[in-house]
Order: sequence, then C-alpha cells, then structure tokens
Amino acid sequence: MENSYYNPKDLKKFAEIGEWDKALADKFFAWYGDVFADGALTAREKSLIALAVAHTVQCPYCIDAYASDCLQKGVSNEGMMEAIHVAAAIRGGSSLVHGVQMMNKVNKLSM
Repeated sequence: MENSYYNPKDLKKFAEIGEWDKALADKFFAWYGDVFADGALTAREKSLIALAVAHTVQCPYCIDAYASDCLQKGVSNEGMMEAIHVAAAIRGGSSLVHGVQMMNKVNKLSM
C-alpha cells in the first residue's frame, strides 16, 4: 500500500481534521457519535450499514474502519459479505433502472 494514493496510516489521523477548524470538527464528531449510538437501530446494525455504504462510495478508509468495527461488534465474515452483496445489488440495480431513462430518450428521438 505504500505506493497507493490512500495511506492506511491516514485513517488514524482522522481526528486531526479539527486542527484547521476545531469548531466545525467538534460539531461533526459529536453528530457522528450520536448517529452511531444505539437508537432504533443498534450500533452493530449501524456499523454493518456503514460497511455496506463504504463499499458503494468506495472509501478505503471507511472500509478499513467498519470492517474492524463490525468484527469487534461480532458480525460474522458471512454477514459482512452479505451486506456488501446487498450494497452491490442496490448499486447495480440503480444503474440498470436508469436504463429506462435512456430507453425513454431513445424512443422519443426515434419517433
């Protein structure tokens, strides 16, 4: 990973984002903490959702963080992979459903 654009060591530096604007960083981290606290969904469920979303937005830092977090919260390897497949299915489906927009456009132009 040393020649990669993404440096795994940077994930540990995330809290340092506040060095240039502490007030906004503090607000973000407080909100972030509240989002991932137990509520209608458990922290474990939220971590699994975050892992799936991390794959759809393709954030290597988030993938690392939430793969670790899911393991710590007792999510099985199979459970994590199933969540990723759900995310992939939604992402694939959302691409395909936009095909209807293309079909509508082509049909309109072909009239």
